[in-house]
Amino acid sequence: MNSTTRAVCPHCGWPDDAEPFQVVSRHGTAGGGTMWTRCGCGSLQVRVVDGAGTRIVSRSRPAAATTG
Repeated sequence: MNSTTRAVCPHCGWPDDAEPFQVVSRHGTAGGGTMWTRCGCGSLQVRVVDGAGTRIVSRSRPAAATTG
């Protein structure tokens, strides 16, 4: 994956274009595609893939740890 932003996850500091990230789902669009991924810290990310490259357009906080 080639990121066009060179950004990092604001929650864990891991580069957005580096592994590990888990692909949750991929969806084709008229302009390319949308990919839902999960960062190593657990943050869910929406990535747009098109002719300009790949960029994260939205992300969640990591899931809160549960005790039980």
